[in-house]
Amino acid sequence: MTKTILITGGSRGIGRATVRKAAAKGWSVALSYVRDADAANQAVAEAEAAGVRARAMQGDVAREEDVLRMFDDAERALGPLDGVVVNSGIVAPGSKLADMDAARLRRMFDVNVLGALLCAREAARRLKSGGSIVIVSSIAAKLGAPFEYVDYAASKGALDTLTIGLSKELGPEGIRVNAVRPGLIETEIHASGGRPDRAQVLGATTPMGRAGSAEEVAETIVWLLGDASSYVTGSLVDVAGGR
Repeated sequence: MTKTILITGGSRGIGRATVRKAAAKGWSVALSYVRDADAANQAVAEAEAAGVRARAMQGDVAREEDVLRMFDDAERALGPLDGVVVNSGIVAPGSKLADMDAARLRRMFDVNVLGALLCAREAARRLKSGGSIVIVSSIAAKLGAPFEYVDYAASKGALDTLTIGLSKELGPEGIRVNAVRPGLIETEIHASGGRPDRAQVLGATTPMGRAGSAEEVAETIVWLLGDASSYVTGSLVDVAGGR
């Protein structure tokens, strides 16, 4: 069945892999990005090469007016949405909480929590019965990320709670809400935290002995968006190699 999906943070990493997987299924895709217009346009071109309609919208999920505009633009260009992937997120350089300043903490929660809440709220307002929301959390929510990203882990813990609560609100309306919790995945986000080789180095310590790929996470996201997962809601699905 053809679907129309909005993916926040779709220009790189897990978001971009999800754009490709969704397009391969014949779904129309809207994606948001913050700064890298070239990467976003490349993601659109990849989707269009698969024969589907695609659109990129610039915006910061921490700004309500940007979120409203992104959803409006996506619906104007592609029609009513069938699914939303709440994926945008940031990390900061490794640090103990005692050494983090308020500016870092505020930005972390503005993007990862407020941004997710705004996007999930708009999805809840606009999706119809049969719709699906997939929230990208992190296995850090379970592990805590001590001495590195306690703030990031805490922000992702909030998304786990959001997933459970929102699934109960929207279940009677026929809308499903689930989260994926990626582990050590080879994406650009590690470089933004100051350790570009982090996934590769630490991935060797997982039970599976390797880091995961963005495509492996995207497979799970697309399954949760699709009809094959029609009785799955309120679930936190770990894609973390056994961590």
